[in-house]
Amino acid sequence: MHLSWFKGFYGRNDNVEDAEAYELVEDESQNLLSSHTLAKRPCYEEGSTIDWLHEELAERERKHEIRSRHGLHGLLDLVLDSSSLWFVIILTGLGVGVAGAWLDVWVKWLGDLREGRCSYGFFYNQVACCSGLDPGESLLQAFVYIALSIVFAGSSAILVKTYAPYAFHTGIPEIKAILSGYVLDSFLSPWTLLIKALGLALAVASGLSLGKEGPMVHISCCMAYLLSRLFKQFRNNEAEKRKLLGAAAAAGVSVAFGSPLGGVLFGLEELDTFSSEGDVMWRGFVTSVLAAVCLQYIDPFGTSKLVLFQVTESSTVWRGFELVPGCFYQLSVDYWALYSSNSMPQRQSTEGTVYLVVFLRVQSSELVANLFQECDQTKGDFHGLCNPTAIWANVFLLILTALTKIAFTAWTFGMMVPAGIFLPTIAIGACLGRAVGLITQGFQRAYPEAWIFSSCPPDPTLRCVSPGFYAVIGASAMLAGVTRMTISLVVIIFELTGALSHVLPIMISVMVSKWVGDAFGEDGIYAIWIAMRQYPWLPPREYRDNGEQRHR
Repeated sequence: MHLSWFKGFYGRNDNVEDAEAYELVEDESQNLLSSHTLAKRPCYEEGSTIDWLHEELAERERKHEIRSRHGLHGLLDLVLDSSSLWFVIILTGLGVGVAGAWLDVWVKWLGDLREGRCSYGFFYNQVACCSGLDPGESLLQAFVYIALSIVFAGSSAILVKTYAPYAFHTGIPEIKAILSGYVLDSFLSPWTLLIKALGLALAVASGLSLGKEGPMVHISCCMAYLLSRLFKQFRNNEAEKRKLLGAAAAAGVSVAFGSPLGGVLFGLEELDTFSSEGDVMWRGFVTSVLAAVCLQYIDPFGTSKLVLFQVTESSTVWRGFELVPGCFYQLSVDYWALYSSNSMPQRQSTEGTVYLVVFLRVQSSELVANLFQECDQTKGDFHGLCNPTAIWANVFLLILTALTKIAFTAWTFGMMVPAGIFLPTIAIGACLGRAVGLITQGFQRAYPEAWIFSSCPPDPTLRCVSPGFYAVIGASAMLAGVTRMTISLVVIIFELTGALSHVLPIMISVMVSKWVGDAFGEDGIYAIWIAMRQYPWLPPREYRDNGEQRHR
C-alpha cells in the first residue's frame, strides 16, 4: 500500500501531474489503512483547523465501504446515502427562498411603520394600504420616525450583544474562513440563525446604512449546517460539510439579488471554493435555482419578477467619471471599520440627520430602484428626481446623499448588528453615477450643438442621455472597488438590473475600478476584515490545491 502524494516529498517525476498528489492508490491493503484512519478520527475544537487529507481519505473509504455491500441492503444504503445529500441541498434552497421572502415582507412593514400605520389594516405596508399617497411631514411624524428608528436599531444591537455575538456583521468573512478549514461551529448554531434573522430585519428597517445581502449568505449557511447535522455522513466529515456550505452560500446571493448564476460565481470567486469547484458548482446551482424559484413563487413585493431593479432604456452615450469613487470609498471603509469594529448604534444617533435629507429617508432598496429607473411620465416622480427644472438641485442632493452614506456605511459596518455592505455600496455608486448622468444631461440640454453630443438625435424630444444607466455603471464601479469582485459582480449586475445590452461599459467600469483599488491595496473589504479578526485564511494567490509545488 502506498500513497502517490508521498512522491512529492521524496522526489517525483516532472511528468507526473500535480493533480495526482492526493490520489489514493487502491490496492489490497487500502481497507486496512482506511479503517485505521477512520478509527482515529480527530475531534476538532473550536478555533482549530481541519485535516483536509484525513477527511478526504475518510470520505473515500466510507463510499468504498458502501459500494462494497451486496444485495438489496447494499443498494438501499447507496440510494439513501445519495438521497441524504440532495435532501439537504433541496431543503436548503427552499428554506433560503422562504427566509428571503419573510425578510422582505418584515423589513418593508417595519420600515413603513416609521412613517405611519394603515387605518384599516395594521399589518398592511404603505404600498398595500395607500400606494401613491404622500404621508406628509410634521414635527410629530419626525419624532415617531426617529424614535422607531432608534428602537429598531437598539433592539437589534441588544439581541446580538446579549444572545448571539456571532450574529453581528455580514458573516461573509467568517464563512470564507470556515470554508478554508477553520472550525467555528458556534457561528452556525440555531440560536445564531434566529438572532441573525430577527436582528437583520430590525437593523435594515431602522434605516441604518446597511443591507441584507451579505447576512443572507450567513443565514443560508446556518440552514445547511443545521440540516447536515441530521445525517452521520456530514456530522463525521468536516470536508463534506464545507462543500454543502459552499453550495448554500450561492443560494443566499441568489435570494438577495435575484441572481442564481451570480450566486454560483460568487461562491467560486469571493468564497474561494475552487478546491472543490466540481461539487460546489453543481450543488450551488441547484440551491440557487430552487431558492430563486421559491422567492418568485411567494412574490413578496407583488411584482412577479425575479429581477429586483430593471433598467428600462438604453443609451449609447456614457462617461467614466463614476469609476473613481470606489477607490476613495475603499480607503474610508478600511479606516472606519478598524475604528468602529466594536461600536454600538447607541453611541450617537444619525436618524435626525437622515430625516433632513429626502433621499436618505427611504430604504436603500427603494432608493436604488428609483435611481436605476429612467424618468417616465407614466410613472411617479421619486421626490422630484425627474423634475427637469431641478437638475442641479438633484445633483447636489445626490452627492450629499452619497457622501453621507459613505460615512454612515463605514460607521455601521463595524457595529454589533447584522449588516451587509453590498446594498449601501450599490446605493452610493448609484447616487454618484446618477449625479454624473444628470450633469451630462444638463450640459447636453444647454449645449446641444456641441461636438461631444453630435451622436445625439436631432429631435429634442428624444432622450440622448440616460441617467439611470449612469447609476448602474456607478453602482458596479463602487462595488468592484470595495469587494474586488469582477466576473461574479458583472453577472450579478446583469441579473439585478436586466441591463444585458450594456455589457461593455459595465465590464470596463468594473475593471478600471479594481485597478484603481488595487493601486492602494489588493485586498477587498472581506480580506481586510479577516486579517483584522485574525482568522486563519490563506489568500487564493498563495493557495495550492495539492499543498505542494512541483519538484524541480
